[in-house]
Amino acid sequence: MMAAPSPNLTEADDDVVVRLEDIHKVYRMGTTQVHALAGVSLSFSRASFWAVMGPSGSGKSTMLNLLGCLDRPTGGRYLLGDQDVGLLDDDALSGIRLQRIGFIFQSFNLIPQLTVQENIELPLYYLGWNAADSALRATELAETVGLADRLAHRPTELSGGQRQRVAIARALSNSPDMLLVDEPTGNLDSATGVQIMEILVELNNQGGTIVMVTHETHVAGYAKQRLHLIDGRIDRVEDGG
Repeated sequence: MMAAPSPNLTEADDDVVVRLEDIHKVYRMGTTQVHALAGVSLSFSRASFWAVMGPSGSGKSTMLNLLGCLDRPTGGRYLLGDQDVGLLDDDALSGIRLQRIGFIFQSFNLIPQLTVQENIELPLYYLGWNAADSALRATELAETVGLADRLAHRPTELSGGQRQRVAIARALSNSPDMLLVDEPTGNLDSATGVQIMEILVELNNQGGTIVMVTHETHVAGYAKQRLHLIDGRIDRVEDGG
């Protein structure tokens, strides 16, 4: 079902994880200005599952970077819960990334010298968890993604699908408000990709909020909502099948 290009921003506050209000992002390259996002207004509700789609240069990566507090908007407001992210300094943004956002990257971004358990525990180390609680949390998450028997292995000893599972477990370690996913099946064969998407669907069914960038229509089909960007603007929003 087709929805309006500018979704309703009047939902109850306790239902909204993220609210974008007239977001602009301009990159300056010498004397040239590139408008990567040009007036995006959108809210992401709790337990929603969004697929962000669009051609190269449409603003997908810019949106993910802004949502992940890896970049700041040039104009407009980004509200994460009741916090105006644009008003925070770099240290506060680092804290937001560590405590409230989970990242899953296409290239996994695991540390090869660390074991599966140590990779999963890494955010908890920076959050100040003690060793016993961290180990218990890592074990629970490894079981969730089907890697309970691989905790002592290193990334080089795992398949691509197993490495992506480790990345998912690591992203969940801090119980994030929002999970940001960049092309989760891009480096995987089709069968393994289906397994990874089924894990994400189950996490969403358990109440997780997911925003996923993908260029693959069949992958976007797992999401509940599909956001199409063109030239930094919302072209349309579709409900999932």
